[in-house]
Amino acid sequence: MAPGTSGGIDVTDGSSPWWNGDARHDPWRDPYAPSAVVIPSAPVSTGPAPEKVPDPDAPRRGLGPTLLICLVTALLAGGLGGTLGYVFATRSGVGSGTTLGAPQQAAPGAAQRAPESLAGVAKEVAPSVVTVRVTGAIGSGFVVSADGYVITNDHVVEGGGNGAMSVAFSDGSTATASLVGRDPESDIAVIKVDKSGLPPIKFGNSDEIAVGDPVLAFGSPLALANTVTSGIVSALDRTIQAGEPGGTTRYYAAIQTDAAVNQGNSGGPLVDGAGRVIGVNSVIRSVGATDTEAGNIGLAFAIPINQARRVAEDIIDTGKARRTVIGAEVNTGNASGTGSGGVGARLRTVNAAGPAAAAGLKAGDVVTKLDGHVLEDGTDLIALVRKYAPGATVAVEFRRGGKAETASVTLAADAK
Repeated sequence: MAPGTSGGIDVTDGSSPWWNGDARHDPWRDPYAPSAVVIPSAPVSTGPAPEKVPDPDAPRRGLGPTLLICLVTALLAGGLGGTLGYVFATRSGVGSGTTLGAPQQAAPGAAQRAPESLAGVAKEVAPSVVTVRVTGAIGSGFVVSADGYVITNDHVVEGGGNGAMSVAFSDGSTATASLVGRDPESDIAVIKVDKSGLPPIKFGNSDEIAVGDPVLAFGSPLALANTVTSGIVSALDRTIQAGEPGGTTRYYAAIQTDAAVNQGNSGGPLVDGAGRVIGVNSVIRSVGATDTEAGNIGLAFAIPINQARRVAEDIIDTGKARRTVIGAEVNTGNASGTGSGGVGARLRTVNAAGPAAAAGLKAGDVVTKLDGHVLEDGTDLIALVRKYAPGATVAVEFRRGGKAETASVTLAADAK
């Protein structure tokens, strides 16, 4: 074939625009290369394709992978659906707004408290506690019998006389009350509520408590009814002399606690961790110069319930309380006049027919211990003697001159 021809077609005459263009200078195109047109033949149909025959020797696939794939697919689909639902709901305004904190999980019975918990004790005791209203003043008290006897402080009711008196219960109900009797020296009074079927409080044993035991104080401090505070027993047999100038002098061998107690708590119960009353909240120690300035500073004092219960039972049974005595008079206040190191209660006089004389004590003796309790002065002796019931026998340590001696004294009730 001569140059310039291809298959008998002259390509040099300039009639081909492709050749006359850039093709002459394209190094990747050879105008002299033979060319051919290949037309693919149409497929020949011979009927439907035959089915594949499974190899009998090939390993068979189990159902496990298939089920796993189905499970994963279902989970993914569920998650995707939930996400899309949340997005659409949020965009449409459903459940929109700021939400703080971790998601809350339902907790059936979460509001329930164990009976031995502080909340459980408070729930049990509260129905037995009352707010006492006397001539415009407010104090506290607690129910001690189903037919309506209530123990409170004498100083709560002393200004009431025979005037109107009422009590309010924790459920908001009220009832009228009347004075049964009072004992100013022990600071215990009993009133009777005009209502029956009341829930009486459980009694504990104040002789069995220990420093550090948990306690709850109930009452209406500062007229705030249904108040509960907690603390511990801070000290035992804390002797206190209290009373207004010109009025009755009261002596306490008290339970000291750091539970918050304020004006209005007077007469309310101090209970132990089992909900049993162990004392009657009666006195506070404050840095305030006057009663109106007095406030809790972590020091409060309660009359031991064994003493309060005995006095209350005497008042209910006889209309008055017996006062426990040792049969001697002592100097109260600072013991610096004892002449024996400033510790002890000097007996100023001894009743010849009284318990002290029967035990061999004489005027001038200095009592240093009563039933193991160290005495600082005469106030300690009076307060501790009144803690015991008439007929109780107590060990006494005393000094006569420079000699230490002991005696057993059987206490008695006064002649009043």
